[in-house]
This record gives sequence, structure tokens and C-alpha cells, in this order.
Amino acid sequence: MSKKALVIIDLQNDYFPEGKYPLWNTEQTLENIETAIELAKKDDALIVHVQHIADPAMGLAPFFNQGSEGAEIHPHIMAAAPEGEVVVKTFADSFHQTNLEQVLQQNGVTDLVLCGMMTQNCVTHTALSKAAEKYEVSVLVDATTTVDEMLHNIALHALSSRVPLVTKEQAFS
Repeated sequence: MSKKALVIIDLQNDYFPEGKYPLWNTEQTLENIETAIELAKKDDALIVHVQHIADPAMGLAPFFNQGSEGAEIHPHIMAAAPEGEVVVKTFADSFHQTNLEQVLQQNGVTDLVLCGMMTQNCVTHTALSKAAEKYEVSVLVDATTTVDEMLHNIALHALSSRVPLVTKEQAFS
């Protein structure tokens, strides 16, 4: 029996137009993730919010500083899934020095459906993490984004040889 988790990576205010590092295609990505959340709930999937907080020991970072509005998870995402577990990370890999593995194990998760920001960085590092190897991992091709369309497409193409790229409808049927 498989149990899915929708892992929403770094849907944080700093990546949106009013933030410190706005990405490409954020509004469409936001809408697609909201739809993915609805589909995941119907599929009884666990919802996990991953929040990147810059390590304060490294000094002030360009964005995602602890306690800043920019580091907060986007309000639409929190409204869509207020019950979602929040996992805080300081590295690109959502498993590295976090409690993500524990959250997944406690909930009997076998399949990870990843989405979020940035495609070539935190999404890819999490998908290819050594810790992710025990799961069936897929990435929502229509619910990830990064700084521009070209880099997004390059990252997805590179990832496609290792991890299935699926739409939200394919992931939660």
C-alpha cells in the first residue's frame, strides 16, 4: 500500500514580486501548487511545507532571514494547507539536517511528490538526495519554477533522466 506526500519546497515570500529575489512564473506556479494541494488532499496524501531559513551563524543573508516577512511561507499556500507539517531547512537538500525523514516515516509515506522553488537548486537537491532513494520520487513539472524559463527547462531536462516528471493530475489520480 503506497502513501504519498506532497512536499512543497520554499514557497516563500522572498521569491514573489514584492520579495527580495523574485522568480519567473511565480503566479502560475502558485496556482498550480494550490491545485496540487487540493488533489493531494483528495488522495489522502500528507502535505509537507519545507521552509528555508538562512543560517544566522553565517551572518545576514540576501534573503530568507529568520523572522523576516520574506522567509514566511506564502499566505495562499498556508491557507490552502494549514494542517501541513512545516520542516525548516538551512541547506538545498530538504533532508539534510532536518526532521523531514522523521515526518515521512511517522506518516508511513512511500511516495514523494515534489514541487516548489527553485527547480535547479532545492527541488533537484531534494529529489536526488541520498535520503530520498528509499521513496518513489516524482517532480511536478507544472508546479516548480526558478529565475527564468531557460534555467527551469534545463534543470527539468537534467532531472528527467533520474526522476519522473509528472503533472499534478498524473501524480494524484
